[in-house]
Amino acid sequence: MKKLDKLILKAFFGPFILTFAVVEFILLTQYMLKYLDELVGKDLGAEVFGELLFYFSINMAPVALPLAVLLSSLMTFGTLGEHNELTAIKTSGITLTRILRPVFIAVTLLTIGAFYFNNNIVPKANLKAYSLLWDIRQKKPAMNFKEGAFYNGIPGYSIKVNKKLNDGQTLGEVMIYDHSKGGSNTTVILADSGEMYMAYNDSYLILELFRGNTYVAQNTGSFRNSNDQFVRQKFDESKIILSMASFNLDRTREELFSDNKMMKNIAELNVVTDSLRRHRDREVQFFAPNVDPFYSYFKADTGQVKNGRRFKDLKPLKEEKVLPAPDIETLKLATNKARNIKSFTGGYVDRIKNTLREANNYEIEIWKKYTQSTAILIMFLIGAPLGAIIKKGGLGVPVLISIMFFILMYVMSILGEKWAREGMVSVGAGLWAGNLILFPIGLFFLNQARNDSSLLEVDFWRKLMARLRRNKL
Repeated sequence: MKKLDKLILKAFFGPFILTFAVVEFILLTQYMLKYLDELVGKDLGAEVFGELLFYFSINMAPVALPLAVLLSSLMTFGTLGEHNELTAIKTSGITLTRILRPVFIAVTLLTIGAFYFNNNIVPKANLKAYSLLWDIRQKKPAMNFKEGAFYNGIPGYSIKVNKKLNDGQTLGEVMIYDHSKGGSNTTVILADSGEMYMAYNDSYLILELFRGNTYVAQNTGSFRNSNDQFVRQKFDESKIILSMASFNLDRTREELFSDNKMMKNIAELNVVTDSLRRHRDREVQFFAPNVDPFYSYFKADTGQVKNGRRFKDLKPLKEEKVLPAPDIETLKLATNKARNIKSFTGGYVDRIKNTLREANNYEIEIWKKYTQSTAILIMFLIGAPLGAIIKKGGLGVPVLISIMFFILMYVMSILGEKWAREGMVSVGAGLWAGNLILFPIGLFFLNQARNDSSLLEVDFWRKLMARLRRNKL
């Protein structure tokens, strides 16, 4: 490797690592905000949060890489152009394509690695991330006693605390309904004050109560009737141990989530896609036999061919006879039959459409693994020549241009996915449309940069406008 290649690669990888970290952080923050309400207040701990963020950061990497490559390419070659280093290299007889070659090779290897990463690592990370997120959603919120309100988060107990000091442990005027043995509230505990704390690795909550009474109902198991009898036990100090097992984060078997399309690689997605499309073809094939019983005198017009003729071209099975005008009962029967045919046909068509849409969804995931990786190379073809043209480094102009092209790519990918999902275009065409549109733009910028174009300079547009005005005159 020549010194020039080392210089350019060193100039590229510094901004790339920085921009990738920044873009990954922004995308991860934006994504996690959707689940913020489900995460807060459940006392998950730093370990669970860290695990969840790690898995979702892997999920965000395929989206962050193209934008990071675009931004770092703009910054690298914009800085080289701004400091006249590109000009000095060109004057020595080295072409722009030769200058771009080391970074182009590195980005090509990054594209290949990103495809492998997206196909093999991301599905496994998604499986762990979304299974963990499901378990977090099922977890109870952290225990929180509010003054003057009953807390029912502990199974079998209703606890009311009228006063709670700032230390989080000292309680005043405590009322506990104990119905852990089932049935009505058979035991009520009233205490003047108390303290609470966790024990045995936070597996149990200890309530130490002071100066109170315990009321235990007899026979009826209820305090609602004034004639009911109960036993009162006075105490100066009493200790209640409550299990916190219901607050644990129970982990669900990951295999239960493995059928989702985000948890599969290309080979697994192909199997599901083929299965769904074969099922859809069978449904279409069996439509005519299923709808025929609804027609008493004619074959159903399914638009298919039978014995060389379409169904609608077939003659009635029986010779038509001139019948008298139908009576009301006959009209009702005919109307009901027409409604049944319409209902059956509508449901059948919807089922076929849903199967096709689901097959398209799985095929979309297949093509996304290719298109997201290829976008890295295309973003380089746009960013590197643009940097050489604008000759501006830093985070000013490169950031604005990167955001513009990233939004353009994002919008085209979303539209392509939508059209492909609904069957308006083929799945491959819908997913590749964004890359195919941006690729010629990258080649155009590359050609302009090779010819030292001043396309993005103010003087270029000023001279162009003056030339156009002269031509009009």
